[in-house]
Amino acid sequence: MDKTVPDARHAVARIPDGATILMGGFGLCGIPENLIHALKDQGTRDLTIISNNAGVDDFGIGLLLQTRQVKKMISTYVGENRIFEQQCIQGELEVELVPQGTFAERIRAGGAGIPGFFTPTAVGTPIAEGKEVRDFDGKKFLLERSLSADFAFVKAYRGDRWGNLVYRKTARNFNPMMATAGRVTIAEVEELVPVGKLDPEQVVTPGIFVDMILQGKRYEKRIEQRTNRSKGG
Repeated sequence: MDKTVPDARHAVARIPDGATILMGGFGLCGIPENLIHALKDQGTRDLTIISNNAGVDDFGIGLLLQTRQVKKMISTYVGENRIFEQQCIQGELEVELVPQGTFAERIRAGGAGIPGFFTPTAVGTPIAEGKEVRDFDGKKFLLERSLSADFAFVKAYRGDRWGNLVYRKTARNFNPMMATAGRVTIAEVEELVPVGKLDPEQVVTPGIFVDMILQGKRYEKRIEQRTNRSKGG
């Protein structure tokens, strides 16, 4: 089945206000740049975004924060975005911070159809407030609910028209598990190749999890924090 769409604008056309969206990547690596731009241009509002991070001021999810299209963020690391900080402090943005390992497992569980799990992480901290705690073999564990979403935006290195995806290096973080946890998964790729071109042993996300796929354009691939060595050493 050919799952290709002409461009990101067509891919996001049916995303309504109030949607919940998983967005893959780690820092600024492997993020769905084209889909984020298209969603910004479309003006879809009151979004709940589930993402490891919140981008930076003028790139990634930061673009959606600039235009106040995001109502809630569920994230682990948000320290690179001043707009996020301002909106959070002013009460304009609802924020749910999640330990990174718990965040990953909540998404994996959502994709596997598991409603919740127990973890020792965050027991006795503010994150545990209002959540069930149980004792297993003399150790306390916190009940965490799984995460899934109306849509998942994922970015892959290569993909074919059936939606099979291959990732590259750091871009593999969060994208594969998010692809399984979206009711509708949209993938953008750097290279869209004919069916049969991908080595089956290299496919990470099988096409059964992908509903739409598009050829991405003009990737910036920014560096989140650039550190330069001094001339002397």
